[in-house]
Amino acid sequence: MRKITSREKHEKKNRRNQLVIGIVLIGIMISGTIGYSFLSKNTSDTEYNKVIHNGFEFVEKEGFWYMQIEDSLFLFRFNPKQTEIDNINTSIIKKINGYYNKPLYIYSEDIDAEYEIYRNMNSFVQRIQMACIDKKDCSDESYPIKTCEDNFIIISESDTETPSITQEENCIFIKGKNEELVKLSDEFLFKTLGIK
Repeated sequence: MRKITSREKHEKKNRRNQLVIGIVLIGIMISGTIGYSFLSKNTSDTEYNKVIHNGFEFVEKEGFWYMQIEDSLFLFRFNPKQTEIDNINTSIIKKINGYYNKPLYIYSEDIDAEYEIYRNMNSFVQRIQMACIDKKDCSDESYPIKTCEDNFIIISESDTETPSITQEENCIFIKGKNEELVKLSDEFLFKTLGIK
C-alpha cells in the first residue's frame, strides 16, 4: 500500500530530484568541455611529416601520404621522393583525363598495388573491373577478356626483369618484384595525375 504524503513534501522531493539531476547534467557538460579542450589541444599540436614535390603538398598520417588536388583527396603509401626508381621512363604515360568517366580494367598479381590504383582512380573512372588481357592465361575464368583498346592496367610480378612501367595503346604494364609493385603503382599514379 502506498504511503500518503502531503503536497508540500511531494513538491520538496521533486525539487530535490530536479536539483540533483541538474547538478549531474552540469557536471557532465563541464567535464565534456574540459575533455574536448584537452583533446583538441593535443591534436592541433601534432606534427606531421610533410613533403612538397612540384608544388603538391604530401602529409604523412598513420602510415599513408595524403595529398589534395582541388576537391579530390588522394592517399598513397609512398610520396614522390620515395618512388624514384632508376631507369624508369614514364614520359609516355597518359594523363588522368584519358581515364575520365570510362571503364578501367585491372589485372593484378598484387592486392596492395591493385588497391592503390583502385583507391586513387575510382572517383575518376566510370567503374573499375577485374579482367584478363587477351591471349594470356587467366587465373579466373569469370573475368572478361579485354584488349589494349580498353583502358587496362596490368600489374605483374617479375623476379628477373628490372622494374618497369610501360604503355602500349591503352594498356599500362607495371612489372617488378613483389615488394616494388606498390611503389611502382604510386609512381604510375603520380605521372598520371601530373604530379611528376
